[in-house]
Amino acid sequence: MSTQVLILDFGSQYTQLLARRIRESNVYTEVLHFDTTFEKIKEYKKLKAIILSGGPSSVYLQDAYTIDKKILDLPVPILGVCYGMQLLTEHFGGKVELANAQEFGKTTLKLEDLNSKLFKNVDKQTQVWMSHADHVTKVPEGFEILGYGDTSIAAIGSIKKPIFGIQFHAEVTHSLQGEVMLKNFLFDIANCEKDWSLKNFIKEKMNEIKAKVGDKQVILGLSGGVDSSVVAALIGRAIGKQLTCIFVDTGLLRLNEDIEVMNAYKDNFDINIKKYDAGNIFFEKLKGLKDPEDKRKAIGKCFIDVFVDAARDYKNADFLAQGTIYPDVIESSSSSKAAKVIKSHHNVGGLPDDLQFELIEPIRNLFKDEVRQVGLELGLPKHMIDRHPFPGPGLGIRVIEEVTKEKCLILQKVDEIFIRRLREEGFYEKVSQAFATLLPVKTVGVMGDNRTYDWVVGLRSVNTIDFMTATSTHLPWEFLDSVVNEIINKVEGVNRVVYDITSKPPGTIEWE
Repeated sequence: MSTQVLILDFGSQYTQLLARRIRESNVYTEVLHFDTTFEKIKEYKKLKAIILSGGPSSVYLQDAYTIDKKILDLPVPILGVCYGMQLLTEHFGGKVELANAQEFGKTTLKLEDLNSKLFKNVDKQTQVWMSHADHVTKVPEGFEILGYGDTSIAAIGSIKKPIFGIQFHAEVTHSLQGEVMLKNFLFDIANCEKDWSLKNFIKEKMNEIKAKVGDKQVILGLSGGVDSSVVAALIGRAIGKQLTCIFVDTGLLRLNEDIEVMNAYKDNFDINIKKYDAGNIFFEKLKGLKDPEDKRKAIGKCFIDVFVDAARDYKNADFLAQGTIYPDVIESSSSSKAAKVIKSHHNVGGLPDDLQFELIEPIRNLFKDEVRQVGLELGLPKHMIDRHPFPGPGLGIRVIEEVTKEKCLILQKVDEIFIRRLREEGFYEKVSQAFATLLPVKTVGVMGDNRTYDWVVGLRSVNTIDFMTATSTHLPWEFLDSVVNEIINKVEGVNRVVYDITSKPPGTIEWE
């Protein structure tokens, strides 16, 4: 396995999704900062192509994000996406200006050149996804227009070199034939080889872990979720009893999850595991905090503090393992200094500078669906792998605004009813993620002949392929009505339930 495609990241929230699309085609790609040097890129001996991502900057600004110009002279095909297309336009002598109106959402691509290799087997008119405020007003000399959008030039190509630009995002599912375009670029233009697979990934990671750890000890901060479970299985398969899992019960888990986690690991893993009850510590640290970023940082710091304190019992441990994955990195902006922070993740960038352990993050470059596939390859039970994602900060970001033990208990009961009913009615495996939130709002209600003034809870269920974009699940009204009725009748302190139908974007999947 070798890196054949490099993506230079200018800060687009879709950059890692672009990487995922390429890997789906069995081609390994890496994402590098836009300011990576020409000398660094020359070190990739098997390089077949370069892709310039989208981003929030404007190429005509004085402090615009740019790249080492020599990179554009490398003898490999280049594809510019959104900002990447504008950068190519500016570099080769064209012009980019602020558009009269931002073009965001579904647009019809109308192709001008049906013979272009980039658009082989693509319909003359097809739906694509736009997200830009600037547009190309003058095509560089030596380039031609390959297609138009509703209000802008949508695709350009060099007449003599394999250099292309697309104003739209072919990597998102809303671009209906985007996958075809990307494969055309990879295989018909860049001549990439299909040598990337998760089986090879597992073998390579196990060998890396063995070589790195040697005869030393590793401790893993275990949450019980899919990511940390897969890391435990992968490292456990590589080094066995040299791994010790420390399960920190934050008090912010789902109902009875602490019991379920301990039982699951005892039944399915031949590793060391110890539980630490720290709920009271977390609730104390969360007192008075309302801003989601403040809560995330407080939970992250508290987790590390509790974990490091617990780890003192394991003086022989030199390594700390974490279940960090690509979406964590994307939304915490660790992959590029150009990216805009969406939300912080407690296991990305939250570790103290004087941490005594060396980090091991074997699935850091995998997406959620890839992580699940690795888990199945390693023989983990399907019910553990197919479990819906649960955020690192837990209910700390599902209780909107200030978090208390009492609020968490209410939310645990609501969430248990919603998830249990989804399972009973056969919906759970048909949706990608479902959960409940507790809103910082009380409303008037009537129960029997009495007036109530209680909390509002929100239910959310989404369907997604990659967790970078998502749409709300159209659950049957009769089902929702029945679930709401059970919640109101069984959970004291709740008198109103709402259902969230917001897509991502513009919303995120979680509320905070």
